[in-house]
Amino acid sequence: MQVLLDNNNKLLQTIGLSVLLLCLALFSFFGNLLFLAIPFGLLFVGLLFFNWKTAFWILLFCIPCSIQVWFLHDSLSTSVPDEPMMWLFLLVLAGLIASKPTIIPKWFWSNSLTLILVLQYIWLVITVIYSKEPFFSIKFLAAKTWFLASFAIIPVFIFQEKKDFKKAFILLIVPTTILAIIIFYKHYRLGFSFAKIQVAIRYLFYNHVDYSTFLSMTFPLLCIAFTLCRNKGFFLRTFIAGLIVFYLVAINLSYARAAVIAVVFSFVVMFAIRMKLVNLIMPVFYALIIFVVSFMVRDNRFINYRPDFAHTYMHTNFKEHLLATFKGTDMSSMERIYRWIAAVRMSTNEPLKGNGPNSFYYFYKPYTVTSFVTYVSRNPEQSTTHNYFLLMLVEQGWPAMLLYALLIMVFFAKAQKVYHRFDDKFYRSCTMALAMVFAACFINNFFSELIETHKIGSVFYLCISLLIVLDHKSKKAATRESIAA
Repeated sequence: MQVLLDNNNKLLQTIGLSVLLLCLALFSFFGNLLFLAIPFGLLFVGLLFFNWKTAFWILLFCIPCSIQVWFLHDSLSTSVPDEPMMWLFLLVLAGLIASKPTIIPKWFWSNSLTLILVLQYIWLVITVIYSKEPFFSIKFLAAKTWFLASFAIIPVFIFQEKKDFKKAFILLIVPTTILAIIIFYKHYRLGFSFAKIQVAIRYLFYNHVDYSTFLSMTFPLLCIAFTLCRNKGFFLRTFIAGLIVFYLVAINLSYARAAVIAVVFSFVVMFAIRMKLVNLIMPVFYALIIFVVSFMVRDNRFINYRPDFAHTYMHTNFKEHLLATFKGTDMSSMERIYRWIAAVRMSTNEPLKGNGPNSFYYFYKPYTVTSFVTYVSRNPEQSTTHNYFLLMLVEQGWPAMLLYALLIMVFFAKAQKVYHRFDDKFYRSCTMALAMVFAACFINNFFSELIETHKIGSVFYLCISLLIVLDHKSKKAATRESIAA
């Protein structure tokens, strides 16, 4: 038996060395870095067979580090290495369910957040069937499937103890901080120029909005960690305090207004949860939006706010950029309104099922109002509505938009319940951290549509999954206490 094992080990070593040498030779000949990635990919696949839970932690670490790669003449793209890892975890989940159909616990399926995710997915499938752009919609459905598998379901099996939450924090903060320091240094070399922030983040993030959003979502984790390490020593507290200051400076120098608002809103949610008032936030928010929209639509009042094309432009100074926002002469702000108007008008054509996921760009131009045109309205980057509610409305209809609105409300309401149900300080803090991260994500997505991007979307669904896990833990703890009493 030992001889057989030794022979197998020698065979595996020979195959591994041969693959490594072959990949090095192909890289030397073609100069393509993808050939160097093949040995690491094979190692990851092997790890999935031996310890797929450890492989998940590697995936979590890779989320901030992953970059967008284009191929087939820039017609298709993926993010590496995290997206191929998600594909593999979809197969892992399929294998787990095939081996034991009841492996996903009942408490997960009975949670209201899970119910909303299931309804969202079912409606997504329906809208894909009726999509006007089936190819792009199927791509959207595939990406959503492996996102949900990897970050909404798989974490249920991973996060069992406090050490798992601590490990997740470290695996997200460490690479994010390293990337932020690199970008900060590159931006420093460019004089912290507002006009050159995109140059500083090149290749590491898709754009400065993606970068600022991710920083604003990870920032609350540091704040909660600081409160948890009061008795952990002066050095650790000073180090985390330094990171908090650095993140604040980095977010400010990302020159993204939504990220700054997101940080403020995350603390509003924190205080609201502590005061048991969070259930009022989203109804008030939605009521305000409905009022503003109704006011603007009545008698076509929105036309009075059309931009002056000659004086609406992209600013090179952030102070001027902020002032222009309030004056209505900032190009990015007016372009958002241009897209929002088009989305609302477009939604009346297919109010129930929408035009299909990933289809906005191909149909919105006829619905635009020419008096709101800006210098960037040609939209060569093929960006969409710059508002996730409107993206859902125009691509998947009213049911999708309402389900998303409901998901936000239920998440915050459940976070408040779980927070006050826990007596354990650590789990209370984890619950608050998730709520604050989710709040920052919500605000950023009100001005963009980032849930489908690999870095933002993964953390978005991870927050939902972990809140479901904590909800279950809090109920178990409450039951034990009632029995003990």
